[in-house]
Amino acid sequence: MIYLDYNATTPIDKEVAEAMLPYIYGNYGNPSSTHELGVASKKAVETARLQVADLINCSPEEIIFTSGGSESNNMVIKGVAQTYKTKGNHIITSQVEHPAVLNPCKYLEKLGYEISYLPVDQYGIVDISKLEGMITDRTILVTIMHSNNETGTLQPINEISEICEKHNILLHTDASQSLGKVPVDVTALGVDFLTIAGHKLYAPKGIGALYIRKGITIEQLIHGAGHENGRRAGTENIIFDVALGKACEIAKNELKNDNIKLLTDYFYNKLKNIFGDRIHLNGHPKKKLPNTLNISFLGFNGHEILGSLDNVAASTGSACHSGNISISPVLNAIGVSEDIGRGAVRFSLGRYTTKEEIDTVIEQVSKII
Repeated sequence: MIYLDYNATTPIDKEVAEAMLPYIYGNYGNPSSTHELGVASKKAVETARLQVADLINCSPEEIIFTSGGSESNNMVIKGVAQTYKTKGNHIITSQVEHPAVLNPCKYLEKLGYEISYLPVDQYGIVDISKLEGMITDRTILVTIMHSNNETGTLQPINEISEICEKHNILLHTDASQSLGKVPVDVTALGVDFLTIAGHKLYAPKGIGALYIRKGITIEQLIHGAGHENGRRAGTENIIFDVALGKACEIAKNELKNDNIKLLTDYFYNKLKNIFGDRIHLNGHPKKKLPNTLNISFLGFNGHEILGSLDNVAASTGSACHSGNISISPVLNAIGVSEDIGRGAVRFSLGRYTTKEEIDTVIEQVSKII
């Protein structure tokens, strides 16, 4: 299988898998226990917390382990809504967020909260000029993703942070898709909350983390005993915590490697040379993740292209229901027409992608088109 769907999920890195093994076969103690096995497990969890914190430049105490990106997003959005309800009931997000942000917001709308959806431009970048106009004295949270999972477009979080700070509003960013691909520094970004998903950076599915800036307290999403310093109940998932920590350690070192960007650029330039104006790039050509190519093949159906590729894994930018093609909400939000959107294919490269694989895919696409 030629795997070009790294934005959907990543394989577990071999070093990550090896780091998990001692906690599968031997060190099975409960971190809350005071005996030797418990102390060893507690140390492993705290080492992993330090590794995660080191990747995003924060203190270990500001990291909470969760079950993944969806839980982290829900914890922030619902937690802020509950904790700050006496201050206000207004939250601002964008039209191109992941469902793990949009659906908690829709849930809060049912409870009487007001949600504003910031529009984006043709590249998928939020309209900063309209953000300040949306803010009211009842606004308690702005939640904007760091990068888009479909197009790879990066958002101007620094500029958004300046506006939020001026109005004393909390800022959350979902950086699930960005970690390990571009530098992410919570201090430089100026965010109060940041979401991490392990399976996007070569750790297992079912593990994630949430950065909460020191001094901020929000209502728990999961109540029970006093795990995670009383912020998230549930016996620690030591095996997966260790995996995420190791994955973050590796990711920090891999940021120095520009091989994925070079391969992605090579892929796009080859397609452009072959097809010219018969293809359309969805998203920003420069302000984007270095591994992501969302390409529309004009006059074609993305599902049919993927179905015709031999042993290649990628994603489309449309959904097919009973023979009817509808483009994704993200492509719709950036103004992509139905004709262009139905031909969208997202290729997302990763650590194990080779030039030979890219050449094979180019050859196959050329025969199809």
